[in-house]
Amino acid sequence: MVQRKTALRIRKTHRYLGLIIGIQFLAWTVSGLYFSWTDLDEIHGDQFMNTELKPKSYSNLIPLDSITKRIEKIELVSVGEHPYYWINDSHLYNAKTGILKEQISESEALKVAQENLISGLEVEKIELLQETGPHHEFRGRPLPAYAVHFKHPDLLVAYVDASSGIFQRVRHQSWRWFDFLWMSHTMDYQGRDDFNNTLLRIFSLFGVYCDEWISSMGNQFTKPSETNKKANVFWTECQFQISLQHSVLI
Repeated sequence: MVQRKTALRIRKTHRYLGLIIGIQFLAWTVSGLYFSWTDLDEIHGDQFMNTELKPKSYSNLIPLDSITKRIEKIELVSVGEHPYYWINDSHLYNAKTGILKEQISESEALKVAQENLISGLEVEKIELLQETGPHHEFRGRPLPAYAVHFKHPDLLVAYVDASSGIFQRVRHQSWRWFDFLWMSHTMDYQGRDDFNNTLLRIFSLFGVYCDEWISSMGNQFTKPSETNKKANVFWTECQFQISLQHSVLI
């Protein structure tokens, strides 16, 4: 009786483990197919960018030695029609007056977004982001930032750095699907971007082990007769698991 209970417990545990592993293997397969069939340029939102945008030229800019702050890194940026020095990735100075600008306005952020995107987009709303969570589509990027939402079937959102006035990213539905599938592919369910996490390594090693074990078990069986239903079910499951494993690992 004890052996039978133990066997039933093992069988039940095996079924649940098989279900969990099977779901993850299916996620790997689906996400891998999606990555193979999608255009990364479209995922990045290149189709929404203004390809005719050219750098602006300015004259009568103040000399850099007129800015008292020690300069280690500098970039000339355009906010609307005005030039600014973005110094040390932290301070924004008007390149004609030398006045420090703490943060760009909402209207200035809108101008930056409209300059960088294709024309004809209708604005829905603008919000200022002070913080983002680990699953936010603008995670890991400079904050605070303006999120400019457009009325578009792809739920288009443009992000502009509020401190520097630099256009950052554009996000849309295809990118969000890609991001979700990337999370399921890398198994980083906390931050979505770490493909060296412990969970992925465990499942990868376990997947290789299961592949070898199922293959060795399958080789011990010849194709069973029609009368032996239990053996036939086991044979079918082995063949499915082997083919699924190889499709993922390749």
